[in-house]
Amino acid sequence: MFKFYEKRIWGKYKMSKSYQVLVVGGGAAGLATAASLKKRDRSLEVAVVEPSDKHYYQPGWTMVGAGVFTKEDTIKDTDSIWPSDVIRIKDEVIKFDPKNNKVTLGNKTEVGYEMLVVASGLKLDWEAIEGLSESLGENGVTSNYRYDLAPYTWELVQEMNGKNAIFTQPPMPIKCAGAPQKAMYLSCDHWQKSGQLEEMNISFCNAGPVLFGCATYVPPLMKYVEKYGINLDFGHNLIKIDGPSKKAWFSVKKEGEDAKTIERSFDMIHVCPPQRAPDFIKNSPLANEGGWVDVNAETLQHNKFSNIFSLGDVTSTSNAKTVAAARKQAPIVAQNIIAYLDKKEPKPLYDGYGSCPLTVEKGKIILAEFGYGGKVMPTFPWDSTKPRRAAWFLKKNILPRVYWGAMFQGREWLTKTTKA
Repeated sequence: MFKFYEKRIWGKYKMSKSYQVLVVGGGAAGLATAASLKKRDRSLEVAVVEPSDKHYYQPGWTMVGAGVFTKEDTIKDTDSIWPSDVIRIKDEVIKFDPKNNKVTLGNKTEVGYEMLVVASGLKLDWEAIEGLSESLGENGVTSNYRYDLAPYTWELVQEMNGKNAIFTQPPMPIKCAGAPQKAMYLSCDHWQKSGQLEEMNISFCNAGPVLFGCATYVPPLMKYVEKYGINLDFGHNLIKIDGPSKKAWFSVKKEGEDAKTIERSFDMIHVCPPQRAPDFIKNSPLANEGGWVDVNAETLQHNKFSNIFSLGDVTSTSNAKTVAAARKQAPIVAQNIIAYLDKKEPKPLYDGYGSCPLTVEKGKIILAEFGYGGKVMPTFPWDSTKPRRAAWFLKKNILPRVYWGAMFQGREWLTKTTKA
């Protein structure tokens, strides 16, 4: 196990060892990149900064919220999935100094690097909605965006005895943009099968103007919206919630009109929180005006600091923020880092691929796969706009195994891009 050793004292900071490649963040993107680097060059000294002792398979929380997985199916000890021969620094980064090729850790130690990979993920901003944090987990207020709350979603769905169910979606960007409506479709499927749906009032309150960002998949999704009798309320942004009184307030903005606040009652509300870049990223020299790490959309190389790459949810790229995107990005970043160390130009290999398995009913999925500009990029030789049992099998049985058993061991399954 890695131990810091002091090289020199700079003021109140200690300078520890410097690494060839330092990765900030031990989530899906960071660990997959570290594994892909070691696969290509076992001699590389790669260290990953990650404070958490637990690692979560977040795509599984939709399935927990529908009673398909248990929450325990989606968690492992971080050390148990750590890539072999990759050093772990159990701390967090609080400051970047890209001009001097170093970062500062939470314990005030400075760590140097030759190459830096930023894969810190994004921040779920629960506090941005007044009253939300204190309301979650009771009085019908839930979210599949939290490990401990996804089981409560399933509990509410099963025990629903009211009529009003609201599912919210905040302004973009968010991780897995289809997740709010996945929860909605699976809930509606249960209520339909239990004979409750006809008496219910289901609303999808979306801060944005469209049902789904890739237009190709909107028509098949609309069939399910109509099947379940869902009310689509676009331009509705959740701003306040009161759990005990079961009331929610939305800022409603329609084209050509001033925003107004409306009050809605609920028996159940599934909330997708607003999301943004973490403060230590947003306030760093690495960020663009929006707070995200400023990278080239195809090479994933930083636009100002050439020895820095970034991937996953924290980047400025316009792709869907999904594990599927990180799975494709990791080998590209690894390949381009090796090229940079060999004094070669990085290749523009990333095509914006992201995937969203839209769980339109229990047992069937519309596997939305698309890249930059909304270009449809199906992995399999089928019409990806059709709901399929095979896609459900893929999400339920195959993708978790790819995640736990391949991504962090350098097995680059399902990673080919159109530019490779």
